[in-house]
Amino acid sequence: MENEIAYVNHPAFTGRNVPIKEIAKAMGKDPMYVRQGIQQGLLKFGTAIKIGTSKEFSYYCSDKLVWEQTGYFNPDPAIA
Repeated sequence: MENEIAYVNHPAFTGRNVPIKEIAKAMGKDPMYVRQGIQQGLLKFGTAIKIGTSKEFSYYCSDKLVWEQTGYFNPDPAIA
């Protein structure tokens, strides 16, 4: 069980899709930086997919993965 991390205390995750703008603000980066990082597979806390023939990506960034990768967690999404 190498490289496994066991957290004793962790936030109450809900599976919330954390908006790119919120993640970017927490990281001190531009939202485009976060989008490109996810698209290129460099930022592992989210997925980006194109649906059908759309030219735009749709993103999903779970609150748990964002917290595990960046340490950021917002228990109250109304305050972002």
